[in-house]
Amino acid sequence: MEERKFVELKKEEFNIREFIKNYLGKGKVSKVAIIYTPIGEKVVMRTNKPGLVIGRGGERVDTLTRILKKRYNFENPQIEIQEVTEKYLDAQTVADDIAMSIENFGSLKFKIVAYRMLKQIEDAGAMGVELKLSGKLPGARARTWRFKKGYLKKVGDSSKVVNKAKAVAQTKSGTVGIEVSILRPDAKIHDHIDLTKKQIVEEVENGKV
Repeated sequence: MEERKFVELKKEEFNIREFIKNYLGKGKVSKVAIIYTPIGEKVVMRTNKPGLVIGRGGERVDTLTRILKKRYNFENPQIEIQEVTEKYLDAQTVADDIAMSIENFGSLKFKIVAYRMLKQIEDAGAMGVELKLSGKLPGARARTWRFKKGYLKKVGDSSKVVNKAKAVAQTKSGTVGIEVSILRPDAKIHDHIDLTKKQIVEEVENGKV
């Protein structure tokens, strides 16, 4: 019984997160977290466009608060906005930006969009990045294109620190799936070892290298 309640709760939270993202619009919110506190429900939204999410005079936040109360029976919802200051290191923001660019400029420009984004992520300091686009781009048959740069592990403990996200673009030729993986410059890689010049010399002299 407890497992069933837990599953239902997670389904409800997923629906709420999807509703909030759709309500605010694609690319407005990177992540939505729901935290239950003794005084009510806290909804934390990460965004690189706080002004658009809050609205003039807090209008959009006030409207969303009323909707959460009425539609999802929240007792006392408190909305908190966290600004994404490094948009090119946030996988969901990047994935949404790529999706909107493909929708706006068409699937013929997908390579330009991907390479430009790859450069911006690299310039932001990412240790590694992979962009994967799947769909009819732009041919009649669907296929997958990968754009990679730098160091990015896909298995083991190191893969757990990779920031990943997905998005979907709707084009005239069909749906395009976008997957983004970014290894931030501050990510802690357990199997990565940094050696100073002195340590390297010592290792060589001791016959360990």
